[in-house]
Amino acid sequence: MSPTANWSYPTAIKFGAGRIAELPGACAQAGITRPLLVTDKGLADLPITQQALDILETAGLGRALFAQVDPNPNEKNLAAGVAAYLDGGHDGVIAFGGGSGLDLGKMVAFMAGQTRPIWDFEDIGDWWTRADADAIAPIVAVPTTAGTGSEVGRASVITNSETHVKKIIFHPKVLPSVVICDPELTVGMPKFITAGTGLDAFAHCVEAFSSPFYHPMSQGIALEGMRLVVEYLPRAYADGTDIEARAQMMSAAAMGATAFQKGLGAIHALSHPIGAVFNTHHGTTNAVCMPAVLELNAPMIADRFDRAASYIGVQGGFDGFRAFVQEFNDSFGIPRKLSEMGATADRIDELVPMALADPSCGGNPVELTAQNVRALFQAVI
Repeated sequence: MSPTANWSYPTAIKFGAGRIAELPGACAQAGITRPLLVTDKGLADLPITQQALDILETAGLGRALFAQVDPNPNEKNLAAGVAAYLDGGHDGVIAFGGGSGLDLGKMVAFMAGQTRPIWDFEDIGDWWTRADADAIAPIVAVPTTAGTGSEVGRASVITNSETHVKKIIFHPKVLPSVVICDPELTVGMPKFITAGTGLDAFAHCVEAFSSPFYHPMSQGIALEGMRLVVEYLPRAYADGTDIEARAQMMSAAAMGATAFQKGLGAIHALSHPIGAVFNTHHGTTNAVCMPAVLELNAPMIADRFDRAASYIGVQGGFDGFRAFVQEFNDSFGIPRKLSEMGATADRIDELVPMALADPSCGGNPVELTAQNVRALFQAVI
């Protein structure tokens, strides 16, 4: 059966089928009386979005929607969203959707009261302290995919439309005040989105588990998150109406984003520039990159996966896990090379420095250099 629970870690989470009906209560809990619902273009006219707007309107909270959000949201989308927020006199944001809608919605709430440009708050050192924390609007997050886990994250990924570089914008108060995780909202996801987003959650857990930093709480969460994906993603992929599988994948997505406080690595360092330059789907790109990165990191992570593999549901220790990852990708029709997704090798000279500048680099178990990053791009493209 599908689980239902209220959690207070890492924020207040209302988890369970049908709980989108509690959206007005979530707004009240967050102190929002005039919400702006922010989502992406693809979701704007879908029944789940209209249902959410109906619920808000019936509760007397208006029916305000901003949906000019690209699949890889950029500062132009953000400026338009902030203008819609300010023009509408809103006092909070409902970030609704997959990673793009959630990330952009969080940034609208963050930037609506700031005077500095968005790039001044990149996740570098203590740059987040430049923000006026009191001017950050409250956020309610409602994920409609099971992948990024942005609903429980303290950052957003925004693409600079001029440089085509993805930047991570961080502030502790960007963590949504209340999250509604309703697996019924994910039932209509197409198979390729179910696979791509699910493998994004898997990549988050794998990289967090592999990271050399000390964070045993995240380590435990990453381990269980991997197990849930291995067990339930095939079920959700085979039958999109399997609510128990959808719920467990929604849990795994939130767990991945909670776990990667411990660090990410080369998978994301490659995936961010590839997505920015070629506009590829983030989770699918992660999946394509994972086998090559596991091979690079093998000397540093084999021991921990030797211990963990059987718990995850994979036999043969690290070698068995590495073989399983490729078979897992293949079972969902994931391409083996990024060239099948439009990436081209003639841009590798441009991609290498972008990858090395990505904040995810620091969490990779093997130090990333121009030489091994170039080799990774050649292998995955």
